[in-house]
Amino acid sequence: PGLFASKKEDVRMMRQLFEDERFKPDLLKIYPCLVIKGTPLYKLWKNGEFTPYSTEEAAEVIAEAKKHFPPWVRVMRVDRDIPVNLIEAGVDKSNLREIVAKKLAEKGGRCRCIRCREAGLQARFGKNVDWKSVELTRVDFRASGGEEVFLSFEDSANDLLLGFLRLRNPFAPFRPELVGNTAGVRELHVYGEQLPLSVRQPEAVQHKNLGKKLLAEAERIADEEWGVDKLAVISGIGVRDYYRKLGYRLDGAYVSKRL
Repeated sequence: PGLFASKKEDVRMMRQLFEDERFKPDLLKIYPCLVIKGTPLYKLWKNGEFTPYSTEEAAEVIAEAKKHFPPWVRVMRVDRDIPVNLIEAGVDKSNLREIVAKKLAEKGGRCRCIRCREAGLQARFGKNVDWKSVELTRVDFRASGGEEVFLSFEDSANDLLLGFLRLRNPFAPFRPELVGNTAGVRELHVYGEQLPLSVRQPEAVQHKNLGKKLLAEAERIADEEWGVDKLAVISGIGVRDYYRKLGYRLDGAYVSKRL
C-alpha cells in the first residue's frame, strides 16, 4: 500500500484479494511503499510529487484491512526488513506488525490470519491450548476456478490454530498426475512447539495425531462429496515416509492414494 493510492483505495484493494475468487492467496506479504535513494520514486519525492505513508498512516491502513482477512490466509510479513538509515521517507519503525496489532486491539479487533493464531507461536506469550475447546472446523470457498476446503483444528476458547489442511478440487490441471478425477492436498501443517524426535509429550500439539485426522477428513470429502478417484498430496521429501504409512505412494512430483 501507499503507492499513488488513497487510504480508502488501498483498503479496498486488499479486501478485493479475498473477495474476488480470481485471487484469494494462501500467503500474503504487506510491504508499504518506502522511498530509497537511487530510485525513480526518490526523485519524485524530492520534487514534492510523492509522499509515502508515515508509520502511523501505514498502520491505520493495514489494521483496517486486516479486520477483513479470512482465517485461511497467512500474513507472512508486515513491512520490509530494510535498515532505517537507508529509508529516506515512509515507515521508519521495524515493528510495524506489532503497531498494527495494537491498533486493532484498541478498536476491539484482532487479526485472525494463520500466523496470528498459531498455537506454537502463541505459547511463547503464555497462551496454552484448552483441549476441551478444540474442534475441527471447515471453510469452503472458490478460487481460481476450483473448489477449496480449508480444514483446521482450532481452540475456540483461546482463538488458537493447531493445524490446518488445504484441499482443492482443481480447475483444468496441467500436471499429468492431477489430470482426471483427482483432488489435491496443497498444504498440511500442524503448529506446535518444536520437540526432538525422541521426545513424546502426550499434551503436545505435535503428538495428537491432528495431521492424520485432517488427512482422513480430506479423503472423506474427496471421496464422498466430490466423488474423485485419487487424492494427490504436495509432499516434501522428508515427510514422504509419513504419507507412505497412510497408504500413499510416490506419484511423479506428488504422493497419491486411490480412494
